[in-house]
Amino acid sequence: MTLNGWFQILVFLLAILAVTAPLGRFMTRVFTRERTWLDPVLKPVERLIYRLTAVDDQREMRWTEYAVAMLLFSAVSMVILYLLQRVQQWLPWNPQGFAAVPPALAFNTAASFTTNTNWQAYSGESTMSYLIQMAGLAYHNFASAAVGIALAIAFIRGIAQKEKDSIGNFWVDLVRCTLWVLLPFCIAGALLLVSQGVVQNLRPYDKVTPIDAKEQVIAQGPVASQEIIKEWGTNGGGFFNANSAHPFENPTPLSNFIEMFAIFAISAGLTYTLGDMTGSRRHGWAVWAAMAFLFLAGVTTAYWSEARGNPMLASAGADQTATETSPGGNMEGKEVRFGIANSALFATVTTDASCGAINGWHDSFTPLGGMVPLVNIMLGEVIFGGVGAGMYGILVFIVLSVFIAGLMVGRTPEYLGKKIQAYDVQMAMLVVLVFPLTILVLTGISVLSPTFGTSSIANPGPHGLAEILYAFTSGTGNNGSAFGGLNANTNWYNITIGFAMLIGRFFMIIPMLAIAGSLGRKKRVAPSPGTFPVTTPLFSALLVSVIVIVGALTFFPALSLGPIVEHLLMNQGQVF
Repeated sequence: MTLNGWFQILVFLLAILAVTAPLGRFMTRVFTRERTWLDPVLKPVERLIYRLTAVDDQREMRWTEYAVAMLLFSAVSMVILYLLQRVQQWLPWNPQGFAAVPPALAFNTAASFTTNTNWQAYSGESTMSYLIQMAGLAYHNFASAAVGIALAIAFIRGIAQKEKDSIGNFWVDLVRCTLWVLLPFCIAGALLLVSQGVVQNLRPYDKVTPIDAKEQVIAQGPVASQEIIKEWGTNGGGFFNANSAHPFENPTPLSNFIEMFAIFAISAGLTYTLGDMTGSRRHGWAVWAAMAFLFLAGVTTAYWSEARGNPMLASAGADQTATETSPGGNMEGKEVRFGIANSALFATVTTDASCGAINGWHDSFTPLGGMVPLVNIMLGEVIFGGVGAGMYGILVFIVLSVFIAGLMVGRTPEYLGKKIQAYDVQMAMLVVLVFPLTILVLTGISVLSPTFGTSSIANPGPHGLAEILYAFTSGTGNNGSAFGGLNANTNWYNITIGFAMLIGRFFMIIPMLAIAGSLGRKKRVAPSPGTFPVTTPLFSALLVSVIVIVGALTFFPALSLGPIVEHLLMNQGQVF
C-alpha cells in the first residue's frame, strides 16, 4: 500500500461527500415538485408525455397499485427486449450482421437488464448489434434505474407522511426521474467521457493488418452514451466484454475516477433526500456515515490484500514490492493504467453499489481481495448501494435495527415517529430471507450437478465454489459483475441466473412497498425518553452491526468453504 493510493481513495470519498447534499436536495425538489433550474426546459416535455400517455399526474396510488404499475411496466419492457434480441438479424443498425440471440441467452439478458442487474453471459461486441445496444440495453439502463429511484422515493414518502393511504404516482416518479435525474447528467457525462477518448460512433468495425500480417478487427460503436448511464444508473453492463477495463470504455485515470464517482453519486445523494423529506437531515447523515464506514472497511481489506500480493509467488523469488518502476503486489488481472489502488477501489465501489462494472478481473484477485466484492453483494448492496435499491435496502435494515433497539429497552420500536409493528418486521424479514435462500439453494444444486453446474467452472476446489457462489450472488443481488472463470452461457446458468435476477428484484420490492404503505398510514407520535434516536453515532454503529451480523450468520459457512479456505491454503503454499 502506498500514500498515493490512500490519497486517491480519500479524494474519491471526499468527492462523494461533497456531492451528497446538493444532489440530494436537488432530488428532493424534483420529487416534491418544487421548482428546479431545469424546469423551463423539461416541464413542457413532461406535460407532453402525460398527454400522450393519458397519465393523470395529480392522481396518487396506494402501494398495491404502485406495485402493479411497476410490475406491468417491467414485464412489458422485458418482453420487448427479448423480442428485439430474437429478431436482431432483420433489424437495422447491424453492420456486423449478427444473428439472432439464442432463446435462453435472450431470456437471461432481458431479465438482466430489466432488473438493473446487467449480468452478461455474452460478449457484447460480438453478439449485440448497435440497435440492440442502444434501443434495447441502453434504454433499460435508464428505465431500470428510474424504477429503482422511484421505489426508494415511494418508501421515503411512506416514512415522511402520516395517515395517508397513498405513496405517490409510479408514472410521475418514473418520468420525473428520467427527465430530471438521469438524462441531463448523462448527456454532460457522455460528452466528458468522449473528451477522455471513450468511443462514440456508428461505424462498422475496422479491420487492420499489423506487422505480423494477422488481420484484427477493431470493435467500436456508440459506447460513451451507454457507458455513462451504465455507471450513473448503477447498471454495469459493458458495451465490450472487457467492460470498464477496455480502453474504449475507460481509457484514462480521469475517466476511471468519473465512472467510480458516477456509481456512488445518486445513492449518496439519496441519503440526504431521506433526511430532507422526513425532516431529519441528521438521520440522513447518520445513514451516510454507516455506509461510509462499511465502504472504508471493504476497500481497506481489498487494497491491503492486493498490495500484499501472493506469498506463493514471493517464495518462488518474485519481488512484489512496490517501487518507482513497479506497482508491486498482485497485478494479475489488473490494468497497469489503474494499478492496485484504483483496481481495489473500483471493485469495492461497484459491488457496494449494485453496479457490476469492472476495471479488473475479480477472479484474479487474491482470495481475501476477491472475497470483498462477494461479501459486499451478500450484505445486500446497501453500502450506498444501487440507485434507489441501496436506499430501500438500507431502510429495511433500519426497520430491523430500530426493532432490535426497541426490544433491548422493552418498548414498542419507533422510527422517525412511526411505530414499527409486527407486520413491518415480518415484511422486512421476508426481504432478508428471500435473498440468501435463492443464492444458497441454487449454488447448492449447481455444485452437486456435474452435468449442469461444475462442468462450467475453470478452477477446481474452493475457487471453483467461489465462482459459482459469486454468479448466483451477483444475479440475485442484481449486481451483474462476474467472478470470471465460469462459463455461464449455458442453458442451466442462463435460466437459473435469469430467474434468480427476477426473484432478487421483484420478490424483495413487493414486501418493501408493503412496509412503505404500512408506515404511510400510521400516525406520527412524539418522541419520548425511551425513544431510540436515529441521528446519533450509536444508531450508525447499531445499523452497521445488524447489516454485518445478518450477512455473517447467513453466508459465513459458504465463505468458509470458498475464499477463506483458499486464503489459508495460499498461506500454506498449496496450489489447487
